[in-house]
Amino acid sequence: MGMIPKEKTPKKTDPADQTVLLYGPQKYGKSTLCAQADGALFLATEPGLNHLEVFQAAISDWEEMLAALAEVAKGDHPFRTVIIDTVDNAYKFCTQYICAKNGVKHPADLPYGKGYALVNNEFHRVINKLAQLPYGLIMTSHAQEREVETRNEKYSRTTPTLPEGARKILLGFVDIILFCDLDPHTDTEGKTTYRRVLRTKPSKHFEAGDRTGKLPAVLPMDYAAFAAALVGEKPRSGKKANSK
Repeated sequence: MGMIPKEKTPKKTDPADQTVLLYGPQKYGKSTLCAQADGALFLATEPGLNHLEVFQAAISDWEEMLAALAEVAKGDHPFRTVIIDTVDNAYKFCTQYICAKNGVKHPADLPYGKGYALVNNEFHRVINKLAQLPYGLIMTSHAQEREVETRNEKYSRTTPTLPEGARKILLGFVDIILFCDLDPHTDTEGKTTYRRVLRTKPSKHFEAGDRTGKLPAVLPMDYAAFAAALVGEKPRSGKKANSK
């Protein structure tokens, strides 16, 4: 059997086939949204799930992340979506693991950028392996604002709170980047109210993206609405999310 394919691969619209980066302010409903995913398993790298009844494995270092990945890969479980909450801490654990393995306190202690290369290679190896498994993968991060100055203007841009190494890997790697934001609405009396939404399209003011091309620019902050949009159904109104 040759390596050259005879047929095109079909588009994947099942949420369990997507690799997603979900980011936004703290206590904004990110974990609540993820808990709505089909067959959700949390790899919890930080506290904050006490308000949710979910399946979770507490991850406190990279060795535990590797052990959890090995169990997930075996497939003897009912889970369909893996949530790394947060991926920032996962990257920190990876950095600590590489430093300990090489007898240094910081990646910069290894010459010629070797430390950072080792961290990024290990992080990419593990996240890539997890993404290739037949499960959905959602990675959460918090949001930060930074000033951007060009030749012609200066403005604020909201991005994930990822270390630069993780940011470069993930932003070029994931299928979908979802930004949790507030969408203002002014009624006929001039009163403005806000609803929590997911933004899916790139903007100079925030990081977002959708390689599937299926998602509208704005979605209710609700997993069912996200999943419906992926398969081409009309998004439903989202549930209110008031927690992390």
